[in-house]
Amino acid sequence: MNNKLLGMQGEQAVADYLKEQGFTIIARNYRQRYGEIDLIGRKKNMLTFVEVKTRTHQFIDPAEVIVSSKQRKIILTAYTFLNEYAYTDMECRFDIALVNHAHEIHYIANAFAESD
Repeated sequence: MNNKLLGMQGEQAVADYLKEQGFTIIARNYRQRYGEIDLIGRKKNMLTFVEVKTRTHQFIDPAEVIVSSKQRKIILTAYTFLNEYAYTDMECRFDIALVNHAHEIHYIANAFAESD
């Protein structure tokens, strides 16, 4: 299986997981000049910006997957999204979803923050 297909399947598995948790997926693969956010979900006044990583092997440490420079890009992209769609008074969090080849999800809510 090629990496693009594997990634798409992982993102779909995480989108389904978020829907089961009561989230509505409001954007997929949101791209701006700073970077991309794989999934953006909304539940009441909570927005979650999710980075999905799908691999055929086991992950060791999420910190190794989403380095600080990638975190900064996601945060800047999230700000662009918030401004573009005029989301105000929303609680925001940054999550990481690690998906293996069997579509097992290790979901880390509040994986990083702006101050990290």
